[in-house]
Amino acid sequence: MTDAAAAPNTPRRTRVRAPELIGKGGWLNTGGQDYTLADLRGRIVILDFWTFCCVNCLHVLDELRELEERHRDTVVIIGVHSPKFVHEAEHQAVVDAVERYEVEHPVLDDPELATWKQYAVRAWPTLVVIDPEGYVVAQHAGEGHAHAIETLVAELEAEHEAKGTLRRGDGPYVPPEPVATDLRFPGKALRLPEGTFLVSDTTRHQLVELAADGETVLRRIGSGERGLGPDSFNEPQGLALLPDGKVAVADTVNHAIRTFDPQTGEIATVAGTGKQWWQGSATSGPALDVDLSSPWDVAWWQDRLWIAMAGVHQLWTYDPATETVEAAAGTTNEGLVDGPAAEAWFAQPSGLAAAGDRLWIADSETSAVRWLDTGLVVHTAVGTGLFDFGHRDGDAEQALLQHPLGVTALPDGSVAVSDTYNHALRRYDPETGQVTTLATDLREPSDAVLVGGEGSGDPDIVVIESARHRLTRLRLPEEAVRVESVAHRTQRAATEVGPGKLRLDVIFQAPAGQKLDLRYGPSTRLLVSSTPPELLASGDGADTDLNRDLVLADGVTEGVLHVSAMAASCDDDPAIEYPACHVHQQDWGVPVRVVDGGTDRLALVLAGMDEAGGE
Repeated sequence: MTDAAAAPNTPRRTRVRAPELIGKGGWLNTGGQDYTLADLRGRIVILDFWTFCCVNCLHVLDELRELEERHRDTVVIIGVHSPKFVHEAEHQAVVDAVERYEVEHPVLDDPELATWKQYAVRAWPTLVVIDPEGYVVAQHAGEGHAHAIETLVAELEAEHEAKGTLRRGDGPYVPPEPVATDLRFPGKALRLPEGTFLVSDTTRHQLVELAADGETVLRRIGSGERGLGPDSFNEPQGLALLPDGKVAVADTVNHAIRTFDPQTGEIATVAGTGKQWWQGSATSGPALDVDLSSPWDVAWWQDRLWIAMAGVHQLWTYDPATETVEAAAGTTNEGLVDGPAAEAWFAQPSGLAAAGDRLWIADSETSAVRWLDTGLVVHTAVGTGLFDFGHRDGDAEQALLQHPLGVTALPDGSVAVSDTYNHALRRYDPETGQVTTLATDLREPSDAVLVGGEGSGDPDIVVIESARHRLTRLRLPEEAVRVESVAHRTQRAATEVGPGKLRLDVIFQAPAGQKLDLRYGPSTRLLVSSTPPELLASGDGADTDLNRDLVLADGVTEGVLHVSAMAASCDDDPAIEYPACHVHQQDWGVPVRVVDGGTDRLALVLAGMDEAGGE
C-alpha cells in the first residue's frame, strides 16, 4: 500500500505501510516489555538494521547518538539486530554486544532475519524511517545519513505536530543494570617490559595495567568518559610498544592513534583529526591533518607503525620520524583479493602481528588469516571470502574460521589465531599448511599475548576472553584439540536473478534542501565486481553513473555481486557561500542465484525510496 497524500504546505512523499516488528530473540533495553508498531504510534521511529560484527554498523551507532539525544521526546530508535555470522544469532551474544557498544535504545533480536525480510533489507547497516502514522517514508543504506535524517525528522515533527498526530514523551528505553567487573569487554593486550599487562578496557574507554598475574589491577589510565582529550579515550583497541618505550593505542571511535607513556602517564594524539575518513579525503600527509577510520589494531614492523584500518578495509602506516601517515595496502573495497598491496582487498582487518619478514593480519569479515611480505604483496593463508565461515581444521585451503579478531606470532614461525566467533584459539603453521585448534570453550577471544619461554621454560599464552571480561592463561599444548568440523554460509537468502542481462539501479535521492555536488565534476561513484569473477560477462568496473546494465555469464549459477556506491550532496541555498556537503556511501555484497524466471532488475537503496519497485 502506498500513500502520497500530504497535509497543506507539507512535502509530498511516498509512504508505504510499515510491516510489523518480529524477532524470535525478543526485545532488549525495554525492561522486559515487548512492543508493536501500534505501541509506538505518534512517534517517529527509526529502525537501524545492524549486526555487531559490522564496523559500518558501529559507525552508524555513533552517528545516531547526537540525533537520539536531541529528539528523545519524539524519536524512537530501534535496533533490529540481523545476524550475518552464526555466533551473532546467539541471544547472549546480542545482549553482550548491546552493552559492549553502549546501545541506548531498544533492540529487537531477530536471529532468523524475519523483520529484515519484511522490510526487504539488502545491506548492513540500513536505516528505515517510519512516520507517526506508521508509514515508511525513507530508507538509507550505509553511512553518512545522519544529517539527512535530522532534516527529515524536523520536517516530520512539524508536519505531524500540525496534524495532531505527533505524541511527545519519554521513550521505551530502559537501561540494563550495570555489572561490576575489573574489565568490561577488553579488546587487546600488551606485555610491558616490566612483565605487567596493559589492556584496552574498551567499553569503559580506558587502559588498565594488570600485574603479572593478569588479574590484579595496578592502575587505570583515562577518565572513563568518551573523548579525545589528554585524559580520555573512545573504545580503544590495539596496543603496540614503540621503540621509544611509549605505547601506541588504536583509539578506535576517536579515529585516532594515541600514545601512552608508561613512565609519565602522558596521553598524546599522534595521528588523526578525530573525524572519520570519507571517500575523497586525503590518504597521506601530516599525521595530525589526515582523517582516519576506526583503527582497530597496531603493530611495529619494518620501521613503521602499521595500522589495521578496519573502517575502510585497508592497512595504513605511521612514521614517527616524519610524523606522517599513508594508506599502504587495500583499495577500500571490501573482499578478499591478494596481490600487490595497492590492489589488494581486505574486509575489516582487526588484528596484526609482526613476525620477521611477515606481517600477519586477522581479516575478520572474510574469516581469514592474511599476511603481507616485505615486498608489499598480500597473501591469504586461510579463508575464501565474505560469506564462507565455520570451524574446520586440516589443510589451510579448506580450513574455516569465524570472524577472527586477533593474531599472535609464535616462536616456531606459526601463528595463533583468536577465532573470536568460534570461541577458540586456532593455529596456522606455514611450514605444513595445516590449521589446528589449540583451545576451545573460550568466550569471544579477541587477542592473545605470548608469555614465558625464557631460558628452558615453555611459553604460555594469555588470551583475552572479551565476553568473559578477563585474561586467561593457557599452556600451549603439544597436541591439537580435536573438534567436529562445521561449515556455514551466511543466513541471507540469495536473490534469484534471471540469466543474461541484469539491470542494476542504485537509488539515491538527495535529502530535502540538498542537491548533488557537481562543483568538481560527477559526485557519484559506482564500482561493481563479483565472486567468482567469471559471474559477470560484462558490467564490472568503476564509473560515475549509479545505474548500469550487467550481463551474467553463461554456465555460472551462483555467486556474489560486490557493489560499492558513493554520492555527495550539498546544501542547496544560493545565499550560502560555502555550503555544507555530506558524503553517503555503502558497500553491498549481494548473494545471487541464477534461475529461469528470476528478476531482471536489482535495486539497491542508498538513500530514498525505490518508487519503481513499489517501495
